Formats: sequence, C-alpha cells, structure tokens
Amino acid sequence: MPRFEILESELQKLVKVTLDGDGVRAEAGALHYYRGRIDMQAGAPKARGFLTSMATGEGMVRPVYTGKGEVFFGPPVFGEFVLLELRGETWILDQGAFVCSDLSIQVDVVRNKGSSALLGGEGMFQTSVSGTGTVVVFSPGRVQRVDLRDDRLAVDGSFAVARTGDVAFTVERAAKSLVGSMASGEGLLSIFEGTGTVLLAPVANLYQAISEVSIAVPETAINRKNVRSSVLRVVVVFVLLFGLLAFLFATYALPRLFM
Repeated sequence: MPRFEILESELQKLVKVTLDGDGVRAEAGALHYYRGRIDMQAGAPKARGFLTSMATGEGMVRPVYTGKGEVFFGPPVFGEFVLLELRGETWILDQGAFVCSDLSIQVDVVRNKGSSALLGGEGMFQTSVSGTGTVVVFSPGRVQRVDLRDDRLAVDGSFAVARTGDVAFTVERAAKSLVGSMASGEGLLSIFEGTGTVLLAPVANLYQAISEVSIAVPETAINRKNVRSSVLRVVVVFVLLFGLLAFLFATYALPRLFM
C-alpha cells in the first residue's frame, strides 16, 4: 500500500506519497513533482467523465501514478490537507476537495436531493469516495471533527468539507417563517442529521498564516525609521507618476486642444 504523509514547510503543505510497486490516483493538476521510476497513466476522458467533471468541479481524468519512488501533490495557496482512513465506509466530499487516494478507493458522484441541491452551498452533485484505504482531502482551513449520534447539526454557511455517507443533508430556513429567517439574519442553514461524522473548516487558514507571520516579525522591525522610509518611497512614486502623466498630457493631449 502507498504511504501518505503531509509535509509542512514555511506555512505551506505538500502531500508526499511513497510508492513501492503500487499506485496512487490523483486529481488532474494536483501533481507538484515526483522522483524515482514513476509511470503516469491518464486514459482518454469518457462522456460520463465529462458530465461528472461539469457537475462536481473535479477533473475529467484522474491520472494514476505507479512504480517505485515518491510523488508530491500540492501545495495549496491557502488551505490544509486532511488524511481520511476509510475502512469500508463511504464519505461525501465538498466540490473540489478530492486530492488523491489509494487505487482501492472508488471515486464516484452522488446527487443531493430537491431544494437542498438548489439552495445548499454544496451544490447539486458531490464527489463520493468509498472502500478501504487512504483519501487525501483539501480543506480551506483546519478541520473540526463533529461526531453525531442520532443527532442534528445546523451550519450557517458551506464550510462542511466532508461527511460520512450515512449522514443526511438538507437545507432549511433558520426560523419557521420566512420573515423570521430574514429578521434573524441567518437565512438558510445546512442541516446534517443522523449518525456519522462531519468535517467542518469554520476558519480559513489565511488568517492563521497572517497571524503566524505577524508573530514571527520582531517588533524592532516596525519602528519610526521604517515608517518614515515607507512614506518617503510612496511620495517619490506618486511624484514620478504625476510627472509622467503631466508629460504625456503636454506632449499628446495639449497640442490637439489648439489644433
């Protein structure tokens, strides 16, 4: 079986998959680089694959990498990678969340029903993964795991990254009446109900990255001298830009006014 790892360096993350004569299936365009004797195969897209791609936002063709070596996927500009270990169950993924998986994992499409498909942020179609093995999922931020036991979870927004297949998904008004929903400022809520697990990414890690960078910058780097220097550079750029515009006006526009 392939070995999956999440590598982190300077707030960026990569998925490293070590192959030893086996293979990994990935989303089209997810490859960053690979080393070793790796063979990549990508079959011609089929009509059903085209329709699936249009419906879910995933690629029409998912390349398969086999051989011996290391394959690296990513990195996302802002976001996280999450490892899902499937043991014969099914997970429903948010659109664009699938990154790569074992070849033993079956990747398919499920359709959300009725008004939930039209009104929910998850869309009419979503990607499903099932079987036994590892699936790598992209999330816009750090994941919060919510386990439900014959319970109900209401989410104001479309930040549910994944859910197990036994969890029912619907969209409902925040209040019983339309006026009450509008007055509350909440509008529609995504409802997850049943027994299973929902993965939420309530906070995008853009803010986390900015916070960590801010902490890493020494206070001495932000002083009056640096501020004065920055202001001076802005003034110089403004003066040069104004001079360029005045030159262009005097050279091209002004003579035409007196023609």
